[in-house]
Amino acid sequence: MSIEIEKSVLEKACREMIETILFCLPNAFKGTIYRIGKPPELVAERITSGIIDDGREKISWGLPAKSGYNTPGKPWVDYRDKPGRPLEAMSWCVEKQKSWTSEDPRDDPRNLRFQVEGIAEDFHHMEPVLVRKSDLNSDTHPSFQYPRDYKGNIIWKDSEHVVVAVIKMHFHPFTIKIGSHETRVIKKLSRSLGTELLSYKLRQDSMRAMQQLAKDRLNACNMLADSLRNAITKSGLIFSLVKQEIGHLRGQWEQVLLEDRKEANMKVEAVRDLNDMVTAMGDGYEALREDLVAVQNRFLGLSLPPEKAEKWVVMQIEERWKELLNKYPQDDHKRSMIWQTIDRLKKSLYFGQDPDSIANYDKIPEELKREWVNLIYRNTDHFNPSALERLIEILGNPVLTIPSREKSRKTLTRLRALAETMSQLERNTNFLLRQVLNGDDNGVVSKILSNITTNSRQKGIF
Repeated sequence: MSIEIEKSVLEKACREMIETILFCLPNAFKGTIYRIGKPPELVAERITSGIIDDGREKISWGLPAKSGYNTPGKPWVDYRDKPGRPLEAMSWCVEKQKSWTSEDPRDDPRNLRFQVEGIAEDFHHMEPVLVRKSDLNSDTHPSFQYPRDYKGNIIWKDSEHVVVAVIKMHFHPFTIKIGSHETRVIKKLSRSLGTELLSYKLRQDSMRAMQQLAKDRLNACNMLADSLRNAITKSGLIFSLVKQEIGHLRGQWEQVLLEDRKEANMKVEAVRDLNDMVTAMGDGYEALREDLVAVQNRFLGLSLPPEKAEKWVVMQIEERWKELLNKYPQDDHKRSMIWQTIDRLKKSLYFGQDPDSIANYDKIPEELKREWVNLIYRNTDHFNPSALERLIEILGNPVLTIPSREKSRKTLTRLRALAETMSQLERNTNFLLRQVLNGDDNGVVSKILSNITTNSRQKGIF
C-alpha cells in the first residue's frame, strides 16, 4: 500500500512540484520532497532538492552529500518519536498526517538540525502528501501490517489516508507563519501532488495491464482522464494565484492614492469603529461579539474586487450585526451609527475607482491610468489571457509608481507561463481522450504523447 513508480518519473513529478512552489512563493528558496515507502517500514527517502538563485530565475538540483534520508533512506523505527532521541518533524508529519511549521527554529521542539547541529536558520514548512487507502486498493491486502509507534500503538488505523510523500519548503528567516497563505498554498499543491503520483501509479499499472491485454483502451482512457483532472486542478490554483496577485496590486494602488491625498484608510477606520462599537455594547453574547470582531478583522486581510467585497460585507458582516442586534437590542442612535459605519465601509471599497481620487493623481499619464484601473478592478471570474498580457506590459512601464511593480510583473509572467502550459496540456489530453474513445488513432496518440514530453522538457516547467 504505497506509491511504487519509476524513479525517473517520480523525480520529474517532484521537481515540477518544487519548481511550482518556488516560483509562486517569493519568500521560499529551497524545496525537498521525500518519498514514504510502504508500511510497516515507511522508509523516508529524499528524492530531490532544489534551490532557487537570488534572481529567482534558475533552480539548482541535487542532494546533500551526507544525509540519513538519502538513498536507501531512513526507516520508520529510526525517525519516529522515541525517548532519548531528538524529535523530528518528519515523524509528526508521517504519524499524525498533519503539517509542521518551524516559524522560529529556536523554539521548535522538532527542529532536528537545530537540536543536533545548533543551526537556527532552518525556517521551514513540512506538508504530508496524502492518498486515500481506497485509491491504493488496500482492500486487496487484508493481512496488511500497519506501522506502530514506539509504544506499540498502531498508527493510521482509523485514518482514511496513507502518507506517500512529504514536502519540505525552506523560507527566508521569519517570513513563514503557522496557518499563513504560504502554508495553505503548499497544502493545496500537496493534494495535487498526491493526485499526480497516484495518476502515475495508475498509468504504470495500466501500461502493464495493456501489455497483458493487448493495450486495453479503457485503461488508457482512465489514465488520460486522470491527467486531465490534474491539469484542471493545477489550472484552477494558478488562476487563484493570479487573482491574489492582482488583489495585492489593488491594495498597492489604493495606498498610493491615500498617500498622495494624505488621507487615512477609510476601510481600516470603518472596521476599527465597528470593533469599538462591539466592545462598547457591554457584557452579554460574548461568543457572537467575538465572532463578529474576528470576521471584521479578517475582512481587512482579503483582497477582493469591490463588487465581491461588498457582497462579502453584506453576507458576513451585515448578517452578523443583524443577528447580534436582534438578540442584543440597542437604542435608535446606536443602531443608526452602526449602519452608517457599515455604509461607510462599503463606500471605501470603491475608493481606488473613485473618479475624483483618480483625476487628482497626476503622476501617471491619464490614458495609462484609466487602462491600469480598468485592468486591476475588472471582473476576474474567468481567466483572460489578453488582459493578463496587457497588465504585465503595463507593469513593465517604469512610469507606474507602484512599490511592488517589478516583483508583481515577474510573478504574473511566471504564472502566465504555467497557465499556458496547463492549457496546452488540457487541450492535448482532451484530444487524446477522443482518439482513444473513438478507437481510431492510426499512431496519432503516440505522436502527441511524444510531443507533450518533448515540449515539457524544452519549457523546463512540466
